[in-house]
Amino acid sequence: MAKLSSVYRRRLVIFAKAPEMGRVKTRLASDIGSVRATSWYRATSMRVIADLSRDPRWETYLAVAPDHAASCHGSWREIWPETVMRIPQGGGDLGARLEAVFRWFPAGPVLIVGSDIPELSNRHVASAFSALGDSDAVLGPCQDGGYWGIGLKRLRAETDLFEGVRWSTPHTYNDTLHALRPRRVKRLEELIDVDTGGDLAFVRRV
Repeated sequence: MAKLSSVYRRRLVIFAKAPEMGRVKTRLASDIGSVRATSWYRATSMRVIADLSRDPRWETYLAVAPDHAASCHGSWREIWPETVMRIPQGGGDLGARLEAVFRWFPAGPVLIVGSDIPELSNRHVASAFSALGDSDAVLGPCQDGGYWGIGLKRLRAETDLFEGVRWSTPHTYNDTLHALRPRRVKRLEELIDVDTGGDLAFVRRV
């Protein structure tokens, strides 16, 4: 298996949504109310983006939704640093959007993470890029069967990455593992994805 040459740049992409009520954390909003859920997402994504984008070990990009938010200002401008380049997520399901973002970059390692994972830190990102040194891909699982991050070494063209994946289900992580075969995939540390009031209460206890 090919090693990862130091000539390839490390690129981190943070998936982010405009923090507007009715657009973000809708399941959480059904438990704690739209105002509180939106405020939680704004605060969490602001911390994640600020911390990860300041690290010089990788280039950071924001893949944003809706697409027009990549080129305009809005109520989210204070949490999306102007120094971080924005690109649109594009259309389709999550698999289509992930694949489009992976294709956006030239060859080299790309790690895509969520902006709503409260435990996510620079240590987790550094560990993921390190794991790509001797793996073809990395996946960071969440407790609900999804994942907080996916990374690819990308030394060759990558297509049809997510065929058959059942998104937003307890099967998402395992389906993605299956779809990535025969690539060698490294499992990363499990983190908590806050989707419900129960998830939020648990995170605040630990």
